[in-house]
Amino acid sequence: MKARVKKNEHDEITYSDLTVGHTYTILGIEGDDYRILSDEERPYLYPTALFEILDPTEPRDWITDYGAEGERYSYPQELARSGFFEDYFDRQPEVVNEFREYLARLFRSVSAK
Repeated sequence: MKARVKKNEHDEITYSDLTVGHTYTILGIEGDDYRILSDEERPYLYPTALFEILDPTEPRDWITDYGAEGERYSYPQELARSGFFEDYFDRQPEVVNEFREYLARLFRSVSAK
């Protein structure tokens, strides 16, 4: 999935780690927010309202689940385990390496298209 940050003049919240007009790859969906690599290359969650979807095609390997209130959670198998990003931000070396390897594979496949 690909999305572009849209200019939102009505939103008081700004995200200095995203560039308006820039296209980002959606890494997953969590609680109906998008997980995207920020301009600082950090995998943060952002509200879907910030983005215009350019390519809605979800990767076939995504695993989707729904929370108690219908919120959606979709990630590729490598990132889908509960607590993965908590472990990443806690800097657990094996998880950080796993994420880096996933990104390398993802962006190799994207550039090959």
